[in-house]
Amino acid sequence: MSLATVTQFRVPSDAAPASLPDAVDAANDHELMIAVRAGEVRKLGDLFERHHRPLYGFFVRLTNQPSVSEDLVQIVFYRILKYRHTYRDEGKFSAWIYHLARKVAADHFRKHARTPTPADPADFHDEPDHAAAPDSQAGTSDDLALMRRALARLPEDHREVLVLSRLQHLNHQEIAKLLDCSVGAVKVRAHRALKELREVYFKIRKEQAA
Repeated sequence: MSLATVTQFRVPSDAAPASLPDAVDAANDHELMIAVRAGEVRKLGDLFERHHRPLYGFFVRLTNQPSVSEDLVQIVFYRILKYRHTYRDEGKFSAWIYHLARKVAADHFRKHARTPTPADPADFHDEPDHAAAPDSQAGTSDDLALMRRALARLPEDHREVLVLSRLQHLNHQEIAKLLDCSVGAVKVRAHRALKELREVYFKIRKEQAA
C-alpha cells in the first residue's frame, strides 16, 4: 500500500466547499467502508465521490488555504485505506472520517505552527460558499467575507467546533464523540465560540468603518 494507491482521489481544482449533504446515506457509507475493510479497495472511490467536497470544505474553513486543503483531503483518504482494519462494525462512517480529518488537521497545524492563518479575503477560496452562514448577520457577500475573516481569527478549537456544528452540520452527539467530551461541553464550547465570533465580527466591521 502506498500513497500512489490513492493519488487518483484528487479533489477537482474547481471544487467548492460544501456541507455534508442531507442525502448522504450513512447505511450505504457503512456498507462501502465494510467492503473497503474487507479488501474491495475500489469501493473507496465511491466514498471519495460522496465525501471529498464536504471534507474539502471542512479543511478550507479551518486552514483558509484551498491548495493545502486539497492535499489534506487526499491524506485523509490515504489514512482511510491504511487504517481500514480499525473501522468498527458499529461505527458511523461520517463520525469516523471526521475523526481522521481532525487528526490530519492537527498534524498540519502542528507542522506549520509558526505559519499564521490567512485572514485576508483574498486568501480565501473564490468559489461561492453555499453553506449556511454561521450568523444571520452575514447576508451579503461583503458580510460573508467579513465573517470568514472573523472565523479565521478565532482560536483553532473555537473555529473547529463552529465549522463542525454550523458549517458541516454535525449534531452535538457526533461532535462530542469526535472531541471526546460530553454533549453539554460541546454546547458550551459552541456557545462561547459563537459569542467570540460575533465579537470579532463586529470589531472588524468597526475597524473598517473607522
